Amino acid sequence: MTQESRCCRVEVDQILDLRHRLLRVGLPFEAARFDHDLNESTRHYGAFDGDRLVCCLTLLESAWLGRPAWQLRGMATESDRQGGGTGRQLVHFATADVLAVAPERIFWCNARTSAQGFYARLGWTVESDPFDIPHAGPHVKMQWLPAGV
Repeated sequence: MTQESRCCRVEVDQILDLRHRLLRVGLPFEAARFDHDLNESTRHYGAFDGDRLVCCLTLLESAWLGRPAWQLRGMATESDRQGGGTGRQLVHFATADVLAVAPERIFWCNARTSAQGFYARLGWTVESDPFDIPHAGPHVKMQWLPAGV
């Protein structure tokens, strides 16, 4: 059953704890900060149940295969909300938000192999063989092409 959350843009400091707890386990808190987090063009998003942050992601302006793109990074969903539609809802919200100002951009990410099925159900395609990211485990590169791109 899908539980609707309130999705919105947020400041990076609002999502660092969730990023750290779920994506950087055993590493110093500063490991949750990414290069480019403070760039003017970087956008951070959160899904909330009341005041509780339950899911987050970041979109960074970048290039992918020589084209203007957004890189999705740092997506994390509280374990009690995984599989309930919150992540899908936040991805749809965030991609729609940036497509409103940059409709020509494609999207890509380094997806944990454990999340590959999630992204595939959203229409993302695998574009690489598996590779390892130290302290984060096996990943694949994935992309999503919005309609008309």
